[in-house]
Amino acid sequence: MTARYWRQQNRLAKTSLGVFLLCGAVALVAYLVASSLKGQPGPLGQVMGVTQILAFASGVVALCLQVMQLVSSWRRSRAPLPAPTSAQTSTAKDVLAGLVAQQWRDETALRSLCDPAPMPLAWRSTERRELADRSEIIAEGTVAFSGLDVHIEDMVRNFRALRCRRLVILGGPGTGKTTLAVQLVLELLRTREPDEPVPVLLSAARWDDRAHPRLQDWLAASLAMDYPAMRAAELGTDIPETLVARGEILPVIDGLDELPDHARADLLSALNRSMCGNDQLILTCRTEQFAESVDELGDVLTAAAVIEPQPMGPGVAADYLQACLPPVPHPAWPAVIEALRMGAAPVLAEVTSTSLGLWLVRATYIAPRVNPSPLLQYVHGSAAELQDHLCDQLIPALVSTRPPADGPVQPFRPRHAWTPEQVGRWLTYVCRQLAVNEDDTRDMAWWHLAGRMPNRTMRLWCGVGIGVVTGLVLFLLTDGMVLVGVVAGLLAALVVIVMTGSWFTEAPGHAELQWRGRLAELARVLMAGLVVGLVGAILGWLVGWSLGNHMAEAAWRAARNIGLLTGIGFLIVFSLIRWVEHPTVTATARSPRSTWRADRTLTVIRMVSGLVVGLMAGFIAREAQLPTTVAIVGGLLLGLLFGLVVGRHHAWLAYNLTVPRLAAKGSLPMRAMDFLDDAHRLGLLRTEGPYYQFRHIELQQHLTRELQEKRTAKPSEPAPHL
Repeated sequence: MTARYWRQQNRLAKTSLGVFLLCGAVALVAYLVASSLKGQPGPLGQVMGVTQILAFASGVVALCLQVMQLVSSWRRSRAPLPAPTSAQTSTAKDVLAGLVAQQWRDETALRSLCDPAPMPLAWRSTERRELADRSEIIAEGTVAFSGLDVHIEDMVRNFRALRCRRLVILGGPGTGKTTLAVQLVLELLRTREPDEPVPVLLSAARWDDRAHPRLQDWLAASLAMDYPAMRAAELGTDIPETLVARGEILPVIDGLDELPDHARADLLSALNRSMCGNDQLILTCRTEQFAESVDELGDVLTAAAVIEPQPMGPGVAADYLQACLPPVPHPAWPAVIEALRMGAAPVLAEVTSTSLGLWLVRATYIAPRVNPSPLLQYVHGSAAELQDHLCDQLIPALVSTRPPADGPVQPFRPRHAWTPEQVGRWLTYVCRQLAVNEDDTRDMAWWHLAGRMPNRTMRLWCGVGIGVVTGLVLFLLTDGMVLVGVVAGLLAALVVIVMTGSWFTEAPGHAELQWRGRLAELARVLMAGLVVGLVGAILGWLVGWSLGNHMAEAAWRAARNIGLLTGIGFLIVFSLIRWVEHPTVTATARSPRSTWRADRTLTVIRMVSGLVVGLMAGFIAREAQLPTTVAIVGGLLLGLLFGLVVGRHHAWLAYNLTVPRLAAKGSLPMRAMDFLDDAHRLGLLRTEGPYYQFRHIELQQHLTRELQEKRTAKPSEPAPHL
């Protein structure tokens, strides 16, 4: 078993223990209330009978839940897991290849990487011999990255010719390292043979080598999170781990330079320790940071070819920009193109010598069809100043050139209208949140919004609010019975305050409603409900006997009511929810939005299940001579509350408790998910599995610098609360 598995089991055991203690508290309080009312005439006596039932039902559910959790954990620890078959492995590879290809084809279209043609970058083997292994280990004969203007097909052919198929892509900021990695992934997928591994692009910033010392462990965990179709039952057990262990995954790790100094060398060391002779790898990093890491480690990446881009000449850049111009361009464009081609605009030539600079010029001046004359005003400036100017213009340009779609949803146009000021302010907040997490400054997930906000006060107020509403409703329904309202309100507040503590750090889940291949598991769940119901019936008979009603009819009624309430309550709220509930998302949910929807659907299922049990409890209470309105409404409130708090995935609920606070501060809109989706469609963010990332790290750094400058300019003002 992996460490990740045992961490999940520990969290599950803690959650189960929390439910056990909470149900025990409910049982104890209800029993004390019933005991204090014992022998009272009229409605008080009726309340006593109902609370006795609730006390024993809660106790039975809590006890059985904890016992069955322990038994289930023991059985899982002893039972061997069946290994996936060759057919399942082959199917899983095909499924994964399709998901990866679709993901990065969409990203390629958003980034205009191949429109009208791929950017004219040439790559060659590095001349810094201290950065690469010996040539005879890398390839037979001469390493074939000559630096000529070759197509991506030739790059892939050269990659496959390497002995171990390991490649390091170096370069300065904005030189197209990620662009080349994406193109390699798509071409490798397009030409993949059945026996070849599936390339998967991952961010290096997500690898914590302390949690995952081996590359294989991290790859398996990332596959399970980013491509949850790999967890489908028909593919077999632990298919991500199997694919990684069998060498069926080609990791394409992007952005080694985004890690702290010491972490880069540690990651390189972990790669060398983890890889065997046939393990393949593609890695991107800035040249300076890679050289520092190699020097600190005292070793290179074993058997890996190392390539760097050749600077793009002004003439090549001018030809590319001219090819991107519309048939009737702005009248100032011929002068700009000529100045670039003839060397009269050295700052512009320096910026457009990289793929990022070319894209920024295209996005900010060609796409919106505005006057490009400002590009020539930086004759005496620096390339950094011109790039800052282009980053300043980027958000307004993208917002103006990609208006919301009027008709059907289009993948590359936003769904809502946002002003450039709003987009800039909200993306700046995203930058601020990413800066908080020093271990990962690239990945932003929608459930992180809740995890990075203080929640203790909010949980307290939510508990007080729900407790007051619950107590007031039952107080009114019981014709002014203060004790009932107070006890119910305190219990509701206690449940909310205690059980919501973990909501803000939980990852999203989904409801797995597929029956195929899970009938045995479902049968065990049904059997568990029957066993709990039988135990509850026996205890119910004892309750009826202990109350002094030695008549068989009274004892049978108590046994039936408690047995039904505990058996069906346990079956629906606990057992079936645990059978349905799974981590991450459904097989088709591979994007941030789909994870959000999947967790929302799971929450609705839990709420409906709780209402069903609550309704049943209400009918049982009605049969116990409690007024109909009190019984039904009280049962529904109790069922809804337990339906909300049970389970292990409450990310959607935590998100909805957090976003209104962010909207009140102006940090994000109330429709935060809509905005993040539209920022992706605008080309400002990209998605990697369920995470959002800035499409260009330079824009993230630009917004972060602006935020720091504003803070420095106003030292008297308190820093925004994170």
